[in-house]
Amino acid sequence: MVRVGSWGPYWTRLMGPPEILTPGVHQTKEGHPALPLPPACTSRKDRLHKKWGLLLKAVPTFLASATPPKHLHRHASKITPGTVARNCQALSAVWKQNRDYSIPPPAKYGGRHTVTMIPGDGIGPELMLHVKEVFRHSCVPVDFEVVNVNSSSVDENDIQNAITAIRRNRVALKGNIETNHNMPPSHISRNNLLRTSLDLYANVIHCRSVPGVHTRHKDIDIMIVRENTEGEYSSLEHESVSGVVESLKIITRVNSLRIAEYAFKLAREEGRKKITAVHKANIMKLGDGLFLQCCKEVASGYPDITFESMIVDNTTMQLVSNPQQFDVMVMPNLYGNIVNNVCAGLVGGPGLVPGANYGNVYAVFETATRNTGKSIANKNIANPTAMLLASCMMLDHLKLHSYAASIRKAILGSMNEHRMHTADIGGQGTTSEVVQSICKQIIVKNGRAVAV
Repeated sequence: MVRVGSWGPYWTRLMGPPEILTPGVHQTKEGHPALPLPPACTSRKDRLHKKWGLLLKAVPTFLASATPPKHLHRHASKITPGTVARNCQALSAVWKQNRDYSIPPPAKYGGRHTVTMIPGDGIGPELMLHVKEVFRHSCVPVDFEVVNVNSSSVDENDIQNAITAIRRNRVALKGNIETNHNMPPSHISRNNLLRTSLDLYANVIHCRSVPGVHTRHKDIDIMIVRENTEGEYSSLEHESVSGVVESLKIITRVNSLRIAEYAFKLAREEGRKKITAVHKANIMKLGDGLFLQCCKEVASGYPDITFESMIVDNTTMQLVSNPQQFDVMVMPNLYGNIVNNVCAGLVGGPGLVPGANYGNVYAVFETATRNTGKSIANKNIANPTAMLLASCMMLDHLKLHSYAASIRKAILGSMNEHRMHTADIGGQGTTSEVVQSICKQIIVKNGRAVAV
């Protein structure tokens, strides 16, 4: 509740004496009205509110609580509805640039970007240190605001702090936050809470064969688009009677159309020729049937892109037998989680594939498989490639394309030319040795001095 305070005389001339308002909680003890005004009001107040409502909606609350210049008190009676309307239109044009009026523009000061960093659990904290080291060698104009999230705590303050930081900076680099199976049923996954709170509806990973890494299948190049906010991950389940648990899968037309449209736009931007919608509509005829129908509707608007559908169980078999047939894949939440992991295994494992979560306003970058790697934490054997490539995706998102290309080239050069591999892909290199090799590649190829 924002009080008008010293706007009292000005407000009285503008809106009439305070006794037209319902007395009590709708007035301050000085008799001045409090904002926002309640929906239940007198007929005269209704007319006034209709007349001046545009002003109340358009003017930010911090302006309403400020002290006006003294000359406004003298000339308040000269203000007309037309004047207010013109000023409100100007204010609205500026404020509509941002859907959330409480959020400032993306954090960028002195040519440097501020990015939220969430180290997460397991190998996350050590990988974040290596990201900072590579950025320092590349002189990347990015500063990190580090926010730690305790996955073992029932208290949600830490994840809410992280969400607030992302809303402030718009972009985040995130390690995976473990979801403990021993937590009470009321405990919501921190990863899921972050994605739904920020409406990060599109999870995108790009699985492609990495030069220098031996795998069973060659020439894999698949983009996977996963709906990220509903489906089986809606966190809606209950025990109806003892021993019987109901878990709700939520599929909505709005979100299905949104993710399908995102996938087709991405395919066109990337020059892709085919999209495969993955579903289980033969069994879940209403839920997955709705998702499939939405994909078909969107596909009709993209005649240049071939559309096909495939049942999820057949999809997994086709992936491990003939992955080259796939180009872009779009699917609901749970299927995306499974297919992401299968595709990551096809190209070398979880240490190689980056991922991104996009919404209309925010973007969070992480590894594709969301694996904490607790068993190898602090042993200097984790593969840093996936997290470093995720940071390159983040730099591309920030329009820092030259830095992203430089780091990406150094990563691939270290793996292919210098054969610097960690144990998970058949090598003997440590995490530190891989990062040092990448930093040397950056210095040699770019000729940049290391920032102190």
